[in-house]
Amino acid sequence: MWIADGWKDYEVIDTSNGEKLERWGDYLLVRPDPQVIWNTEKNHKGWKRMNGHYHRSQKGGGEWEFFDLPEQWTINYKELTFNLKPFSFKHTGLFPEQATNWDWFSDKIKNANRPVKVLNLFAYTGGATLAAAKAGASVTHVDASKGMVTWAKENARSSGLEEAPIRWIVDDCVKFVEREIRRGNKYDGIIMDPPSYGRGPKGEIWKIEESIHSFIKLCVQLLSDDALFFLINSYTTGLAPSVLTYMISTEILPTHKGSVESSEIGLPVSGNGLVLPCGASGRWSS
Repeated sequence: MWIADGWKDYEVIDTSNGEKLERWGDYLLVRPDPQVIWNTEKNHKGWKRMNGHYHRSQKGGGEWEFFDLPEQWTINYKELTFNLKPFSFKHTGLFPEQATNWDWFSDKIKNANRPVKVLNLFAYTGGATLAAAKAGASVTHVDASKGMVTWAKENARSSGLEEAPIRWIVDDCVKFVEREIRRGNKYDGIIMDPPSYGRGPKGEIWKIEESIHSFIKLCVQLLSDDALFFLINSYTTGLAPSVLTYMISTEILPTHKGSVESSEIGLPVSGNGLVLPCGASGRWSS
């Protein structure tokens, strides 16, 4: 498993009965997690001193309950700064487990010793975009949500990257990739973090099981001849790491040398020494 263990401002403190107790900077949040199917004693005092608790509804969705939590605050990962704010369906605007992937491709970019162009698809609030830009890449950031792209720009400003070569695009990712193919644009690195289900700005429907392989095939057409890496992350529990390996290998290795590896990604749990699984990632590198 690839573990995001480089955090100082974030930690999973404990897990029990479908929930995780997390520290986000100075604040404690309790959020549901479908992987936490064990039920152990909630002995840590944080369970009773939380600043926010997301309650799942039996009918789907849920709602936040707050206890002395600001509307917005920041945490840092190395040289990056992220603005956090709890919003719909339990999220805070950041997936900390992705830091293991940020570190991986940042090393690729820094060691390339040449200009590197990166495409970040389903880019959300820009964690991967900022990590790639900080490592020295020029980045094209694409997300269907205007609000998320605005949030990502805020994170760029907070991280001192407002002047970095980042192109911000609000668009359906599939349609954008198709246009980039027609334009003849190429990228040295491609990152994608597709949702299990989503809608584009014009109502385009995305279902990962039906769409992901054909989308990978499209994206490979954007890889430069001397591309560095290709990264795909999946939260869908039905997609095993080996499935990601197979799809990436099938589409990339016929035209690009290199290697493919996939694994679960996870976060260490400081209170009990476990590692909380948080989906899977597949990586190709030259």
